[in-house]
Amino acid sequence: MKRPEKVRHRGPRRHLGPPAPSLQSAPMTIMAVNARAPRVARLGLFFERIIDGAVMGELVGFNRPDGGLCQGYLVGPANAPGLVLIQEWWGLNDHIKSVAERLTAAGYRVLVPDLFRGQVAMEVREAEHLMQGLKFMDTARQDIRGAVQYLKASGSAKVGVMGYCMGGALAVLAAVFVPESRANCAWYGYAPLDYIDPGKIHAPLQGHFGTQDPVVGSGLEALDAKLKAAGIAHEFYRYDAKHAFANEAADAMDVPGLGYNPDAAELAWDRTLAFFKRHLD
Repeated sequence: MKRPEKVRHRGPRRHLGPPAPSLQSAPMTIMAVNARAPRVARLGLFFERIIDGAVMGELVGFNRPDGGLCQGYLVGPANAPGLVLIQEWWGLNDHIKSVAERLTAAGYRVLVPDLFRGQVAMEVREAEHLMQGLKFMDTARQDIRGAVQYLKASGSAKVGVMGYCMGGALAVLAAVFVPESRANCAWYGYAPLDYIDPGKIHAPLQGHFGTQDPVVGSGLEALDAKLKAAGIAHEFYRYDAKHAFANEAADAMDVPGLGYNPDAAELAWDRTLAFFKRHLD
């Protein structure tokens, strides 16, 4: 397999990462709902996800900086480094929960905010509708920042942010609007250039993008150039792959531009874990 191209720029002491098209047309990835539905048990205000008899995580409530209430899927030990994992446009479904559980197996405590407030899309049109109704700036400043603050206040000394597609765009916004985040990683998505103020970025940012991804476009190069000009350290990785290249169900979706690439997915995952180990462990 041809080794994916890496573009890295190192500047002073600040870092940033990946770009994104437009907040209204933020990158869209497809996430599949697990075929095997888990049993769910209710315990007071919490919901526990139980798979094969083992408790994997629970639904918890947390406060936004403005005092509003959110909820999300939490998994992992309280004393572990924290990660806020941001969903694709399908919502808080079994697939994103399984990614959180995989990160927990790697040593992290993970909180997945429920950005669609309990709604989960099963079809593309429904997912697009939910994403278009999302207020990206408010979500970054309030929901995501509140999730990071919750993890820090409840045991995780260092917390980072990671997201896929729509969540990738929000992970980039978090680099600007969530000062408590110590590292940010975006897969497939990036935020519009106009919303990226390099002067507010104080944490490293990593990005993973497919060269065959129609969503990426020229905006990625523009963001890369903007970060270089500002002297901000960042790293973007390019892969010979399509959009949603880490999603095993991408091919089955039969959507142009989507495609699963296991080699690229594995390499990007390893790079992601190495990135968070450097900055959160």
